[in-house]
Amino acid sequence: MSNLINGKLAPIYQEIIKRNPGEMEFHQAVQEVLETLGPVLEKYPQFAHHKIIQRICEPERQIIFRVPWTDDRNHVHINRGFRVEFNSALGPYKGGLRFHPSVYLGIIKFLGFEQIFKNALTGLPIGGGKGGSDFDPKGKSDSEIMRFCQSFMTELYRHIGEHTDVPAGDIGVGGREIGYMFGQYKRITNRYEAGVITGKGLDWGGSLVRKEATGYGNVFFVREMLKTKNQEIEGKTCIVSGSGNVSIYTIEKIHELGGKVVACSDSNGYIYDKEGIDLAVVKQLKEVERRRIKDYLEFRKEASYFENGNIWEVPCQIAFPSATQNELDGAAAALLVKNGCIAIGEGANMPTTPEGVKVFQEAGILYAPGKAANAGGVATSTLEMMQNASRDSWSFEFTENKLSTIMTNIHDLCYEKSAEFGSPGNYVLGANVAGFIRVANAMLAMGVI
Repeated sequence: MSNLINGKLAPIYQEIIKRNPGEMEFHQAVQEVLETLGPVLEKYPQFAHHKIIQRICEPERQIIFRVPWTDDRNHVHINRGFRVEFNSALGPYKGGLRFHPSVYLGIIKFLGFEQIFKNALTGLPIGGGKGGSDFDPKGKSDSEIMRFCQSFMTELYRHIGEHTDVPAGDIGVGGREIGYMFGQYKRITNRYEAGVITGKGLDWGGSLVRKEATGYGNVFFVREMLKTKNQEIEGKTCIVSGSGNVSIYTIEKIHELGGKVVACSDSNGYIYDKEGIDLAVVKQLKEVERRRIKDYLEFRKEASYFENGNIWEVPCQIAFPSATQNELDGAAAALLVKNGCIAIGEGANMPTTPEGVKVFQEAGILYAPGKAANAGGVATSTLEMMQNASRDSWSFEFTENKLSTIMTNIHDLCYEKSAEFGSPGNYVLGANVAGFIRVANAMLAMGVI
C-alpha cells in the first residue's frame, strides 16, 4: 500500500482491496484518489462521518451478463458483458462501452470510478458508469459485429435509459457499433429514445464535434496548462500514442494550433515522420480501411516504422498518451523528461503508471491526468443529450466553443483547488479534490442511499 495514503484512509483502502480481490486496475485508481483526500477530510470532517469515501468506492450496481452470438460460419461464441453503474448523485450514469479482449470486471470498475470524478469536473448533470465486453471486434465482419451488438443490447436495454444510464463509445466501440446497439434498443422498446446512447451518427441524433471531442478537449486542457508558464502549443514538437479516434483528433487540433506531431502508434509499433504526421493518411488507414499503422509507409516513404517500438523514445516537448491504461511507465517517463518534454496530456484513461506520475511531478512537468484532460468526450456526449432532449442540432463552431469553455473551466477549477490545498499546479490533486467534493456534497444532500 502507498505510504502517501493518509492514516485515516489506510483502513478504508485495505478494506477495498479485500472486498475487490484481483482487480488491480481498480485498486490503482482508488489508491491514486485516496492519496490526495487526506486534507479534504480534515477540512470537511462530515465526509468522514457519513462515510462518503466508502460509499463512493462501492458501485451502486454491478451487472454481469452472458452475450451469445454466431459468427459467419454459424459457430456459436459466448462473451461476457458488463455494466457498472457506479454513482448517480449528480445525474444519470454516464460512461462508455469498451469492447476489447482485456476487459474484465476490474477494468470496468476502474473506468467507472474514474468516470465519477471526470463527469463531476465538467459541471454537467451526469453521474459515473462504464461497461463493455471481452469481445474483440478486430478481424470480425460487419455482420458478426452486428450480431454481437444486438445480443449485447438485448440484455443491456433493460438497465439503461435517458434518465437512468446513458452509454457511449470507448475502445472498440465507434459509430458502427453504436448504430447497431441503438437499432436493437429501438426495436426492443418500440421507442425512438435518442438520448439513451451517445456517439450516434449525425443523421440520426448525433452531435457535431462528438467524434473530435476527447482529442480536441485534451489539447485545449494542455493549452491552458501551458498558459500558466507563458507557453503555447505553436511551434512545439509532440508525440501522440495510439491512432484511434482520440489520437487522430488530438493530432488534428495540435496541427491547427501550430504544433507538429512527429509520431503515433498502434499495438504493433509506431511511426516516426520528422516532417509531421500526415493526418489524412492516418484517417484513411484507421477510419476508412481499418488497417495497421505500419501501412503509413506506403504513402510516406520518408517515414520510419518501428515494430514493437517504444514511442516514448522519440524526443518531444509535449506527449499525449492516448492509447490505453498503464502504457507509460516510470522508465518511459524518465526518458521523456531527459529528452526535454515539458508537458503531458492524457487522452487515455490512466495511461501513466504511479511510478511515471511520480517522475513527472518530481521533475516539475506540467501533467494533466486523464480524468481532467480527456473529459471533453463525455462533456460533448452530454451536449448531445441536451440537443436530443430539445430536438435541436447545433453548429460545429457553436459546439466546439462550448467544449473549449468547458475544458478551460475544468483546468481553472483544478488549478484553483490545487492551490487551495497547498500545491498549485498539481493537477492530480486538483482534479481529485474538485471532483470528489462536488459528488460528496450531493451525496450528503440526498441522505444515506
